[in-house]
Formats: sequence, structure tokens, C-alpha cells
Amino acid sequence: MTDTQPRSNSRPAAGRDGTGRDRRETVVVVGKESVGKSELVAGLTGTTPTTGNFRGTTVDVERYESDEFVFVDTPGILLGTDTQTTRTAISAVEDTETVLLVVRATNIDDDLEDLLPLVQGKVGAIAVTFWDKVENQAEARDELDALADDLGVPLVPVDARNVSRVATDGGGSAVDGRERTHLVSALLDADEFPGQVTRRTGIHLDPPATILERPLAGPLVGIALLLLPAAAAVHFANAVASELSPEVRSLLAPAVRWTSDLPGPLAAVLGGDYGLLSMGPFLFVWAGPTILLFALFMAVYKNSGLVTRITASLHPSLRHVGLTGRDLVRVVMGFGCNVPAVTSTRGCSDCTRRTTVSAIGFGSACSYQFPATLAVFAAVDMPWLVLPYVGVLATTTLVYARLIAPERARTASLAAEDRAFLQWPTPRSVWREASTVVRSFFLKALPVFVGIVFLASLLDYLGVLDAMGTTLSPVMALFNLPGETALVVVLGSIRKDGLLLLQSDGLGATLSAMTPVQVLTAVYLAGVLLPCLVTAITVARELSPRYAGRMLLRQAAAAAGFSLLIGWGGAALF
Repeated sequence: MTDTQPRSNSRPAAGRDGTGRDRRETVVVVGKESVGKSELVAGLTGTTPTTGNFRGTTVDVERYESDEFVFVDTPGILLGTDTQTTRTAISAVEDTETVLLVVRATNIDDDLEDLLPLVQGKVGAIAVTFWDKVENQAEARDELDALADDLGVPLVPVDARNVSRVATDGGGSAVDGRERTHLVSALLDADEFPGQVTRRTGIHLDPPATILERPLAGPLVGIALLLLPAAAAVHFANAVASELSPEVRSLLAPAVRWTSDLPGPLAAVLGGDYGLLSMGPFLFVWAGPTILLFALFMAVYKNSGLVTRITASLHPSLRHVGLTGRDLVRVVMGFGCNVPAVTSTRGCSDCTRRTTVSAIGFGSACSYQFPATLAVFAAVDMPWLVLPYVGVLATTTLVYARLIAPERARTASLAAEDRAFLQWPTPRSVWREASTVVRSFFLKALPVFVGIVFLASLLDYLGVLDAMGTTLSPVMALFNLPGETALVVVLGSIRKDGLLLLQSDGLGATLSAMTPVQVLTAVYLAGVLLPCLVTAITVARELSPRYAGRMLLRQAAAAAGFSLLIGWGGAALF
């Protein structure tokens, strides 16, 4: 602590100076995972976040703006790990003067002991979340007041899910917006953080155990909970698409016919079999609802604390294949959209991140691939194939991860904090989390999708796709498949909805003559031979083009090997 006057006495008024520059102070919000940082700042500012680079770096952070401050919400810190997100948070602290340190009331002593060294010498205030979990708040508040005096830094207890419940006295909550005043005043009166705490409050609360913590039942329940969002999202998307798809295609039919009078290449890009007007309905009618519902499910899991419980439950079983429970959650996220799933691997340990990215590219059947797969199974009256398909996909993905994981990945710790409290998420927090995923899809995946449509349409117009299918036709015999399926494999490697070609009029007779094992093999090979181009480009941006190229070759080899086993092994057994 310093002997300087409160910083509010010397800080210039918020606003813009004579040159038009923003004089609002930047405050970096720092804390461990699942402490309620985002919920706290969103409630404090009453705004939605914007995403951008932090001070010219390549790191994306979320920004919340108020009249007084610009809050930079950093990723949750996992001490003792080598995750990119933790490095990002620490770097943001180093480059900023003012910090809002967020700690949990339920584990305040340990949190301060771990985090104060990271903010030593910075100025700021401390927000204590999960205050609503504390039973004897009057006695606990006396301990916090004594702690604040010892630290010399303003300290404000708060229920981060509802900022209108900031404790201002021994009671449970404040009224009439005073909570915001106390938080803002704490930042205006910011003082220097010490490097350590000499006083302990003795406040510690452990959340009750659930079935997820049981050694045998826990992992099974965890897997079921992770699969539920994908199953529900696909079921919902199928129900919506079956109603809307015919209507949308009917509305677009005149526009598609109009493109036939355009010059050849333009007609192919707009109205051809793989053109924007032809494939656009699939994007918005099938993929859109899947991504939205999946994002809502995962947001509920995250903001309720359930995802933290699931990762801890699954970790002991997964570490043997080179993944952690946290990594598996990212792989499951890919069933909504591979792009935010790959981006979220910034929170993985460096020793498991590349394995996780490869597992996403291999086994995460995204909102294009999974509905297209179900449509193919339905077209041959074999909807029951979805169960063996999911089983084969999950098993081969785990085997693939085990084969490519480095030795140190199989000894990686979970890098998780204490057991999370389970609580009902607020609609605001769920929508904020889900909208971030949806925004990522439209801003990152959609532009690449348009580029792929453009490329696929031109290749089709030039006859390249047909030539590739013809050339590869003899190769299909290696997998016990008809030669006509070669084009499906080619298109499925470019775009996962290329699987739909299996149910086209041209391949209808071929599909009807195929055995269940052949249908399963064809769909599997087309789906996993290569990650879609959107995923490959994202991997190249996140890691490196060299690694993306190596991942493509390795995945193609593994997919071919597994497909040989499925095609011939299945034929021998059935």
C-alpha cells in the first residue's frame, strides 16, 4: 500500500479531451475461471461485449464500456498451466495500470494468495463474488472489512449474477442501484495492490457433491450430458428444417431459374448445384438452428458450473488417450461449429492443444455434417444407423487422439480449480455466451463458407469435380464401396454437406443397392477423410499453416485406415 491520495482526486473526468481521444480509464478484469467476471462486468456496465485485439496484439478479448471505464474482460487464469488464455490474462495485467481483481467469497483466502503476486504494484479494487453463498454475512462482512484495511485496497462483496445484490452492510443486498455506485467508487478510489496477504478470513465453503463425483457413475453421466446438446440440437434442426426447407426452396426457385440466363461461371456460382442460392437454405435452415440451440445448451452448462463438474469427472478416463476433461468439452463444442471450438482451444494446455484441435477436425461432426448424415440414413430407410455411426466416430476419434498425442499429454494435469458451485444461470448470461458463439460463426465461418461455395461451384462448372470422381472411382473398391461414391467423398472433404449428394437423383439407385455397412462406410469416409476447409483455415490461423498441412495428411491416412476396417470388417461380421 502507498501513502498517495486516492486516485480519484487526480484522475481527469471521463469523456474525450480536446483532440477527441477517449479519456476513460482502461480496467483489466482478472480472476480465476468461473468466478463470475463476465457476469459482473456485464451487469456493472449494462452493455454487451465487443471483441477486439488488446492494444495491438493478436489476442482477442471482450470489452465492456461504461461512462467511467473501459473494462477488458480477460480469460480465466489457471495457475501452474501453460495455456494461451492464462498467458493472455497475465500479459494484459502487465500492460495495464488499473486492475479489478475478482475473487470468490467461498475461497477468498486461497484466491488472494494465488493472485496478489500477479497484480503486485498495480492499482485497483477487489470484487468478491458468490457473496450470496455466504451464510453468516454480518460476521463475514466484518472479516472482509478487516481484510480490506490490511490490504489497503477497496473491497466490495457482490453476487455477480445479480449486481443489484451487492452487500453494503451486514445485510444481504443493496437497493436503488447503490451497488453500482459502490463498485465504481471502489475503482475511483483504487490503491496499490500488495504482493501478499497477511490476514486470513477463514471463510471457505465447499459445494455439495453430486453424482458426477462418483467414480463409476460420474463419467457415464458426464458423457450423457455432453452428448445431450448435440442430440437435442440436431433433433430440433431436423424438425425445423422439415417444415421450412421446402418453403424456402420454393421461394428461391424463381431466383435460381433466373440465374440460368446469366453467363456460365456466374450462373454456376449463384444457382448451380453448389451455388449460393442452392446451398444457402441448407446453411440457414439446417445449420443455423443447430448452432443456435447447441450454443444455448453449452452456455447453460458453462454458466451453471456444470461444465466444470463434467470436465473433472471425465478427466481420469481421458488422460490415457492424451486429452483432459477440458479438452473433451472443446471437441463436443465442435458439433455446433468447428470454428469457435478450435478457437476455444486457447484454453487448453500447450501439450494437449494440438491433439484437441486434431480431434475436433477428425471427430466433431459439425452442424453441416451431422444433419446431412442423418438425411442420408433417412433416405435409405436406415435411421438406426446413427447409433453405430456415433459409436464408430467416437471410438475412432479417441483411438486417433491416442495415436497422435505426445507422451507428456498423457500425464497432463486437469488444471482445474476447486469444485464449482452449481446454480441456475441467468437468461442474460446464457444469451451473452451463446451470442458470442453465433457471432463467431457468422463473422468467421460464414465468409469462408461463401468462399468455398464459390470454389466448389467453379470446380463443378469446369468439370474438375466429375474428373476427380472418375479418377478416384477405382479407389473406392479398396473400401468395399461402389465407384460412384468417389464424388461424394471428394465433395465431403471440401464441404461436409457434400454428403447430401448420396441421396441425389443421380446416386439414388446406387445408394439403394448399398448394404448398411457400405452406407456407414461411405458416410464415415466422406465425413472424416479431411476436415472441412473452414476448419483447416482456422487451424492454420490459430497454430500455423505448416501444422494444418501436416494435420490434413495425418487425418487422411487415419481415416483411410479406419474406413478399411469398417468396410471389410463390417462385411465379414454382417
